[in-house]
Amino acid sequence: MTGTSIAEAIGPRRLWPNGRRPERPVEFDEEHGVWHVHGYPEAVEILGNPRTFSSNINRLFDPNADAPGEGDLLRMDPPDHRKLRNLVSRAFSRKVVADLEPRIAEITHELLGEVAGRDRLELVADLAHPLPVIVIAELLGVPSSDRQLFRTWADELLNSDNEFGPGDDEQTRMQAIADSQAVTDRINAYLLEHALERRRRPRADLLTQLVQAEVDGERLTDTEVATFAGLLLLAGHITTTLLLGSSVLCLDAHPDRAAQVRADRSLVPGLIEESVRFASPFTQVIRATQVEAEIGGRRVPPDQMLVVWLSSANRDPRQFADPDVFDPTRDPNPHLGFGRGVHFCIGAPLARLEGRVVLNILLDTYRELRTDPAAPPVFMSSTITNGVEALPLLVST
Repeated sequence: MTGTSIAEAIGPRRLWPNGRRPERPVEFDEEHGVWHVHGYPEAVEILGNPRTFSSNINRLFDPNADAPGEGDLLRMDPPDHRKLRNLVSRAFSRKVVADLEPRIAEITHELLGEVAGRDRLELVADLAHPLPVIVIAELLGVPSSDRQLFRTWADELLNSDNEFGPGDDEQTRMQAIADSQAVTDRINAYLLEHALERRRRPRADLLTQLVQAEVDGERLTDTEVATFAGLLLLAGHITTTLLLGSSVLCLDAHPDRAAQVRADRSLVPGLIEESVRFASPFTQVIRATQVEAEIGGRRVPPDQMLVVWLSSANRDPRQFADPDVFDPTRDPNPHLGFGRGVHFCIGAPLARLEGRVVLNILLDTYRELRTDPAAPPVFMSSTITNGVEALPLLVST
């Protein structure tokens, strides 16, 4: 697909809801009773103000669900969120992540060694999926041989969370919630078993550190350990898989930029940031208004669902010059691809590290990486993620 517009390849539906660039930064979907937020400053305002815009959206679907599940960082607001995040941050520190660099490089070389001598590489199956799963599984201390199970869970969660809102019929809402909860229960049961075993027999792994983490005399409960480990296991590998696929796809679609990055490897970190902006791995986050609020000149009542489209905000011309141009040298690049505020992605340093290591090794190993005209990329069907589930490449060393 060299020379083809990446926006064309990804499709407007993955950049902007309804397949079009929004005319206004905030729009109300009367059919579903949902507010769609597209603008960058509006998104920053919402993500940075948890008192007004709550992450606990459960109550919008179930009036009896006043609080998120135990250990569910994604649905928590301060101060509970801050306390739990401080605990897990002690275990999942920047030093822990930085120390993984040699192992990430080793796994990358091993995986590429398995396909050495071939003139084709299926980036997702051969590298972009197994690598982050192996890394996060080894880090946690769970068997990386279970990676197909992890991928199945991730696919099931994405499908169950795909598209439903408070305005949908009761049966649709309840079925989506039930499907999502069933997958979550299986993940938590799997990790709870490992967490309980770590209390009996500590090891040199992240699960043990989570079990033992302590701040002001408080420790995580077994359920909190399992819930956070599940979040890390799934979100951690999905983000990196999508980031790697989109980065390679962007380089293929922009051969001049690919040549520029090959010639100057100091641009690789910028390539990663621009890929996250240009093709946001997660297209949206959801918040609920606690009180009446004004957003983008619109009055929004309390107890309303806000779908904050990161993919739209990252293309807002009020914030980014030439937002539809892919530019690895873009600086500054304050994209929202990893979120913003108290819920900024705790796994972002790991995703960035994996991206930097893997992309450099790919560029070292192959003098040519290009998409196969006979086997085009296969994009994920979920509207909450943006990326490929299969990316066949023609390669030469």
